[in-house]
Amino acid sequence: MVQVIDLEIGMPKTATTLQAAAINRGRPGNPASESLDRPAGYGFDNYGQIFGTGPPGSGQESGDLLADLVADMDLSNVEYGLLVNMPNNEIGQIHRQYPGRFKMFPALNPLDGMRAVRELERLVREDGADGYRVSSLYSGLPANDRRYYPLYAKCVELGIPVRIYTAMTYANDRPYELGHPRHLDDIAIDFPELRIIAGLAGWPWINDMVGLLRRHPNLYCDTAAHRPRYLDKDGSGWEMFLQYGNSLLQDKIMVGFSRYLFNCGYDILIDEYQQLPLKAHVLEKWFYGNAVAFFGDS
Repeated sequence: MVQVIDLEIGMPKTATTLQAAAINRGRPGNPASESLDRPAGYGFDNYGQIFGTGPPGSGQESGDLLADLVADMDLSNVEYGLLVNMPNNEIGQIHRQYPGRFKMFPALNPLDGMRAVRELERLVREDGADGYRVSSLYSGLPANDRRYYPLYAKCVELGIPVRIYTAMTYANDRPYELGHPRHLDDIAIDFPELRIIAGLAGWPWINDMVGLLRRHPNLYCDTAAHRPRYLDKDGSGWEMFLQYGNSLLQDKIMVGFSRYLFNCGYDILIDEYQQLPLKAHVLEKWFYGNAVAFFGDS
């Protein structure tokens, strides 16, 4: 059985996470309690029209759902993974309950200034947070906005990485290119010590993503939110990614399965990756070795 590390494990849907998602997916910036109703299909509703809404949340407590998730990970030999969309105040408890099974990167609002910087340090030192997560599609600020810079500086000081949403957003109430890979260039220039994961691999700007991965030694990416069986299809736009990922960039790519998007088990997605035209030793790096090296768990 292959060894696997998953760079995107969706937090099971609970009452708390559903409430947080509803706030996050409001208008760009800080939602207002008196906001008027929005046109049908607008903003994040557009994801449902393009991808389908997916299974509804259960409202169960996260403990039971996480226990089921860890059991699934065990069955498919997933050693650990990056858990996304968990509430920041649950990071410490999840680490205590499932030691070594999850990496957790809190999201903090850059508009909170030094309060956010202090909270990031507290989450790392007291609760064991493993990095910082930037989601420009929620904040409406591209990742190179200077208001993030105090947080990036704190990441360097603490020796933790940052994962930055890098892809087109389908929320059609904000600019589609908020997650363009070009924003990473400024960050990597200004913070050459900062270890960066470009989450979602920059589609549809794959050629830009490949060039930046070649350009910056501490820039890596993951394949989250993309179904592996489509990556090698003609015209998919992933041709250069697979070419370089199988050769010069084989040490820079990690796999994010995003099972919550595709509503299927690990084994199906692992098999789809194994069908891609990747060398066996390269696939092992994508699945496992690159994440071990990146997180320093070797």
